[in-house]
Amino acid sequence: MSITAPVLTRVAASAAALGGLIYIVIQFIHPADEVESLVTPLWATTHFVSFGMAVLVLIGLTGLYLRQVRQFGVLGLVAYAMLALFFLLQAAYTFVEALVAPLLAVSAPQLATDIVGLFGRHAAETDLGPLAAVPSVGAALYVAGAVLFGIAILRARVLSRGAAILLIVAAAITPIAGALLPHALERMAAIPVGAALIWLGWSLWANHGTTTASGPLEAELPDRDRTFAV
Repeated sequence: MSITAPVLTRVAASAAALGGLIYIVIQFIHPADEVESLVTPLWATTHFVSFGMAVLVLIGLTGLYLRQVRQFGVLGLVAYAMLALFFLLQAAYTFVEALVAPLLAVSAPQLATDIVGLFGRHAAETDLGPLAAVPSVGAALYVAGAVLFGIAILRARVLSRGAAILLIVAAAITPIAGALLPHALERMAAIPVGAALIWLGWSLWANHGTTTASGPLEAELPDRDRTFAV
């Protein structure tokens, strides 16, 4: 099979949609952030799946960015970098939750509890150092990155405007949900974000062969280069 721009774009579109779907499902199966949960099969399964979701969304975001790179400008680049950094951070954190925290649950249960409770807003009894800043940094990257990414999509006029608006609204309500709701319900704010990713993935799949406002990139390249155009 030839590795062409349409093939890579469809892969990215599928990754965005699948990542969004997993993001939604995880909110319903995630066990409580308590030390008793760390040694259960559901804990390991949920966090391995979460790690895969973060990787899939990274691939999808990259495809979404490259499809609109000419129209995105600096705003789109900043938004992509922020969202990509958030999902990289999430991948690293879920890796620790899946493989390190269960080991600590036996030898250092308080440390394990404090680590997995970071995003659950549990007050840590252990000095976690710079790790304690992860939730605040992650929240800023997530909310600002998603809002700016949605705005960049609206400005680019390439992919679905409805999906972009949903992403903006979903990201904007996340800190409100965090302030007003307990953590178990706060998770549900991720559902519209997941839906926006699914919608954007579908839009990217349907749109990858169409002409943009600036004209298709393939038309501006010599034949030998068209295979690698996005």
